[in-house]
Amino acid sequence: MSRRKISFEGQMRLPFEELENEEPKPAVPIRRNVYAAAEIAQPKKEAKEPADRLLYYLSIGSGSSGNCCYLGTKKGGVLIDAGVKTDIVEAALRSNGIDLKKVTAVVLTHDHSDHVKYVYTLVRNNKHMRVFCTNRVLSGIMRRHSISKRLKDFHMPIFKEIPFTIGELEVTAFEVPHDGSDNMGFSIAFDNRRFVLATDLGAVTERARHYMSRANYLVIEANYDLQMLRLGRYPEYLKARIQTESGHMDNTQTASFLKEIISPRLQYIFLCHLSQDNNTPNKALTAVRDALQETGKIVGNAEETIADRQADVQLMALPRFESTRLFVFRPRQEDQHS
Repeated sequence: MSRRKISFEGQMRLPFEELENEEPKPAVPIRRNVYAAAEIAQPKKEAKEPADRLLYYLSIGSGSSGNCCYLGTKKGGVLIDAGVKTDIVEAALRSNGIDLKKVTAVVLTHDHSDHVKYVYTLVRNNKHMRVFCTNRVLSGIMRRHSISKRLKDFHMPIFKEIPFTIGELEVTAFEVPHDGSDNMGFSIAFDNRRFVLATDLGAVTERARHYMSRANYLVIEANYDLQMLRLGRYPEYLKARIQTESGHMDNTQTASFLKEIISPRLQYIFLCHLSQDNNTPNKALTAVRDALQETGKIVGNAEETIADRQADVQLMALPRFESTRLFVFRPRQEDQHS
């Protein structure tokens, strides 16, 4: 199915240009004492300004037609997956005022085509970017796809559950069950808050639960409606594969899990990777919203309306082909002095 033309007019722009002419900080003075070793006078630790605590999120595509999203701070950020055409990704970033020079990394969840198809084109066009994934994912890309071996020149190997830093973001990869060569979600920490993404998983393992239950902002798969899948046109072997623990999660599985982990900490839920043939946004949203409301939660629509401001948690199904608006995640009142 062809993509619809995307318009980004009127969207928010990030003030990256404000950072270009920052003055260097003065050196810390040294006091000398004839009776003691030299000591460095420690300046008081200053709290971050509100603008420095903002986290920005943009979904550029979600589903088997291509997956890619951006997460960053005022100083820059990363792309998660590269299954969307490079020109679309670059246009989406520029139209939101995101300086491509400050997007320094692509992190990959696994080696399926809808997550990695355009990764080499992306880094070839932006040679300052590096590709962060496990060695097994890189080997799977080389084996499965017709992608240039020069991708290895941009590769930075990572290991599951060993944190690494990209700019201001601390990233931890964790295991998820799926049928790629190697599969992972990402927990990304910034300013005492966590953005967690878990796409393409057939079940929630103990370690995945650990990370997702700590999220402030969660992107989680709700791939199919079970009834639609059973009555749909897919061959039986494919229906069976989708329903295994190394396949995908359906709406009710995702809803049940979210009902278990919902807490005041969790502020945004984004449902990702909805099947075009076996799901609808309405079915996915209804299943999750009903489950959360059973716990007494007020569920918003992530549209920043007056009603949304009264909600306990925001819920949205990510569009398959279009970019979302640029989400700005602010620290809550209780986080102001963290």
